[in-house]
Formats: sequence, structure tokens, C-alpha cells
Amino acid sequence: MKLSIYQIDAFTDTLFCGNPAAIVPLNEWLSDETMLNIAAENNLAETAFYVPTENGFHIRWFTPSVEVDLCGHATLAAAYVIFNIQNYEGKSIRFDSRSGELRVDCKEDWLTLNFPVDQFHIAVPPPALVESLVDTTMLEVYKGKTDYMVVLESEDVVKNLDFDIIVLSTIPARGIIVTAAGEDVDFVSRFFAPQSGIDEDPVTGSAHTTLIPYWAEKLDKTTLTARQLSKRGGYLKCELDGDRVHIGGQARLYLKGEILID
Repeated sequence: MKLSIYQIDAFTDTLFCGNPAAIVPLNEWLSDETMLNIAAENNLAETAFYVPTENGFHIRWFTPSVEVDLCGHATLAAAYVIFNIQNYEGKSIRFDSRSGELRVDCKEDWLTLNFPVDQFHIAVPPPALVESLVDTTMLEVYKGKTDYMVVLESEDVVKNLDFDIIVLSTIPARGIIVTAAGEDVDFVSRFFAPQSGIDEDPVTGSAHTTLIPYWAEKLDKTTLTARQLSKRGGYLKCELDGDRVHIGGQARLYLKGEILID
């Protein structure tokens, strides 16, 4: 059996930047074991698989070790493949998923995710988080559906933060978001998820379902710009729209090929 595969750099207009995702279009689902094996073989933060439905597509996301409930950059990358390689004629794609209905709109070379807002609350930091940030001032700590979010003093602190990944991996969460007000954008962030097989994710669309409502309230504005300060980096245009967030980014095709399965 031959399967098409594409590798897309998401949330960037520059090759070798942003967050790479592998995309595998399917006509029908493979076994969970096969999809996880493909994701492990790809060894990227996320591999997304999708199948056509009557109303659009159903999408699933796998890290090299687990299936996850939501992934922004791989959804953006899948939409890029559908719009630009499979020549989808519409300007909006509907995805069904574990996290409900998701939509991606296309305008020129920008793709905008329409995702549900995360439900988060003030939280007591778990001991492993305190241990990891022993020399760092945590202004606020929140717990969302899957992640902790830590608000720090400045962009410079976020940029130069160095976690003990082994200690961090013991925190009972999908991952840890760290964030601060930005210098040339409204806010910046980084995302660490060793629990999911990803020490640091280059650009994390799903984390912005927490970041956008937080910073929209903090800055008293609903339209924001953001950077994720990983080594590869990424730029996002964001908007809070009631109980939904719009997360806009660009993408570049890096690779296309075939998977050969006996």
C-alpha cells in the first residue's frame, strides 16, 4: 500500500522555520497502531491524518508516542495540503475532531484556524513546576483542559528560560505554556511537552486557545499578534470571538513523497 505524505512548515512564510508537521491524507482510517507507527517513524511533533466526510473532513493527530485531542499547527498544515495541493475549491474547510468542529478559512496566503476557547482557572503550581522554576518569578499560574500556563515577567525571561525537562516531565499535564507581554507583538510564549514526547514545541496553535483569551482580557483588546520564541520561531495573528479563537498563520511546503506499507 502506498500513501501520500507531505511535510509542511506551519505558522511561518520561511522554510526551515515555524513548526513542521507531517500530513497523510486517507480515504479510510488505518488502524490506530499503524497511524502511531507512522507518527513515530516520522519523528515530528505531530503527524495528522484526515479522511473526507459528507461535510468536510475528519482529522486526527499523533505525536511520536500518543494520539492527542487537539493540534493547531498540524491542522493548519492539513488545510494547506487540502487548499494548495488537493485544489479544494472552497475558502473554508470544516474538520470534525476529538475537540468538536474546527474550521480553517483561507484568505490569500493566510490560513486562519477557528477553535474553541480553552476553559482555564487559577491554579496552585505543582511541586515539579516550582522545582523547575526555582529561580524564576511566576506572576500567575493557570490550569486549562490539558496544560498549565505560567505568566512570567518579561519577553526576555521567556526567551532565556531553561527548564529541567526531566523534572518537568513528571507534571500531570499535556504540557506547560510560559508567556509574557511582548515587545514588538502583544504577547510571546513557549511550550514544553515532554509528557507527550516533545521537549519543546516550535509553534503551538492549540496553546493559543488559552493564551488568546488570557491576553485579550489582560490587554483589553480582541485582536492581537503573537510570537512563539522557540529556536525555529513562529508568528501568529490572533482574535478572540466570544467562545471561539481565530489563530492565523502562513505555511510552506517542504516535502512530498510516499509511504510504503506492506
